[in-house]
Amino acid sequence: MARFLAWRLAQSLIVLALMSLAIYGLIGLMPGDPIDLALSADPRLTPEDVARLRALYGLDEPWLQRYFAWAGRAVQGEFGYSRLFAAPVLAALADPLGRTLLLMGGSFLVALLVGLPAGMAAGARPHSRLDYAVNFVCFAGVAVPAFWLALLVILLFAVTLQWFPASAVALEPGLGPQLYHMALPVLTLGLLQAGGIARYMRAAMRDALAGDHIRTARAKGLGEAAVIWRHALRNALIPVVSILALDVGGLFSGALIVEMTFGYPGMGKLLFDAVMGNDYNLALVALLFGTAVTLAANLVADLAYAVIDPRVTFGGLEAA
Repeated sequence: MARFLAWRLAQSLIVLALMSLAIYGLIGLMPGDPIDLALSADPRLTPEDVARLRALYGLDEPWLQRYFAWAGRAVQGEFGYSRLFAAPVLAALADPLGRTLLLMGGSFLVALLVGLPAGMAAGARPHSRLDYAVNFVCFAGVAVPAFWLALLVILLFAVTLQWFPASAVALEPGLGPQLYHMALPVLTLGLLQAGGIARYMRAAMRDALAGDHIRTARAKGLGEAAVIWRHALRNALIPVVSILALDVGGLFSGALIVEMTFGYPGMGKLLFDAVMGNDYNLALVALLFGTAVTLAANLVADLAYAVIDPRVTFGGLEAA
């Protein structure tokens, strides 16, 4: 187990380093920089002032040299300063990141509670009306854009029924008001992910129920419920766990769109402001956090294999 964790940690660090290089290069290709914004805000700046500021922030150096300088500071735990928030990057990220992780956690729970039972029921009754209905709803859920579903949810639950507020900004302090205002974003993001989970679970359940051990269990007289829950479900969950880990990346990107639609003060608005405001350090670290969340989810999925299937071991690097 220790060897496996060390190997996966090394892999994750390499991926993060490569992603940071790619993101830094893409951000460097954006038109304009913070000095250009300062010049447009204060036209009294002279060309000498602009040159001095570029030298001060290292913007007169090649972007690769600037990247290695940033990476050297990042290894020491110094990720730079956010120009927009006038604070260290990690301090500016703390609250929005916590809100986005809370949104993702609630949405992931909704997706599991909806997608897994629906996929199990459809896979256990292939070619039935329930199977066709679940397939149709799943196709619709996968095809619907995030912002459009968010608008439909707002129209139904906030405008027509008036059960929940359209905005996800809680004006009252406390966890209760915050969860109440988060209901619609969580529902929207959860439904977006539930369709894909249900389809994967349906296919995995059908494959598991076609196994020889299932026919043997039925031949011994086991009821259908016992066959599904005791024999088919565990085998069906193994491939689904991999898909769930990959869905975390989609959940993070979908959360950014949903946050912008509902005005939720999470990583979506923060990242948008950072990119539009040429806040290089903040945009870079925010995108790297999304990569880190996806890598962490894949590691959890690998560890979950051992819980679901006792035959999986980490004595070597088989699961790497």
